[in-house]
Amino acid sequence: MASGRNFTDSFIDENPELALKELNEVIGEAADNAEWLCQRAYAHILLKDYSRAVDDAKKAQQLQPGLAIAFLRTGIAEYHLNNITTALQAFTTGKALDESNEAFQMWIKLCEEKMATQSQNGTSNTKQTAAPHIKHDWYQTESQVTLTIMVKNAKKEDVTVTFKEKELRAVVKLPSGEDYCLHIPLLHLVVPEQSTYRVLATKVEIKMKKTEAIRWEKLEGEGTLPNVKHFAPAPSQYPSSSHYTRNWDKLVGDIKEEEKNEKLEGDAALNQLFQQIYSDGSDEVKRAMNKSFMESGGTVLSTNWTDVGKRKVDVNPPDDMEWKQY
Repeated sequence: MASGRNFTDSFIDENPELALKELNEVIGEAADNAEWLCQRAYAHILLKDYSRAVDDAKKAQQLQPGLAIAFLRTGIAEYHLNNITTALQAFTTGKALDESNEAFQMWIKLCEEKMATQSQNGTSNTKQTAAPHIKHDWYQTESQVTLTIMVKNAKKEDVTVTFKEKELRAVVKLPSGEDYCLHIPLLHLVVPEQSTYRVLATKVEIKMKKTEAIRWEKLEGEGTLPNVKHFAPAPSQYPSSSHYTRNWDKLVGDIKEEEKNEKLEGDAALNQLFQQIYSDGSDEVKRAMNKSFMESGGTVLSTNWTDVGKRKVDVNPPDDMEWKQY
């Protein structure tokens, strides 16, 4: 077999068995040819021998770390072995090496969709490491919805938030190296262009502008639960000899304490006060606050259940404002 043989994808597609036979011959003579190893990995993929495909593709990576196709072959084989996290890492690395290859984005999307399905079905990739529970909460005013992700010491460059009219996506790289991903289909419409977020020492605060001044009964859309995903980092970031554990209950307590000490102003301070009253209040206080806010169109917030429990709360806007029914 001539060593100058051109093993194109179309040649392998036409007859993967023959291509594999010929590739075995030439690679036996030149086992350090990264491109031929990639093409043999492709033949293995077509023949559904995914483990051998991974071996060849990873060897090609070692021989030529900048060869994007090696990461594509690795990712496809790992995907079919159901090692979705490993596949996603390979595709992401390959895309960084070759942005023009649209196949990487297609496979990244497939990985993300499969991970989302696994999360909804209560299953997980055996290659993934369990991520710590990250709490998120929300509250609202007449004009906006505010969601907080209780993650401490996140860096601004490690936080990405995407707003759509009825969808919120947030990705936060945790100090541990893991990615926390939050995807929430929203109950009502928001204005993406007027929605913002900021990264604080104790949390990530996301503010979404309402399109209508109505009270949201809940944050998520009907029949849909928030899709929360935790992507573990490469195994090398977690040495098997490590016995380090973290007291997450204490961490949450520390965050709450820092939040109490955080100095807020204006609407933020008022919202925090209302949140604290609601959180610490009795069932009657909470019923009074909910009933008065809803019946008054957001113009009255009472904690007196004895008063508001026996009557309908009238609209009472500030003197310099006019209330309108939407």
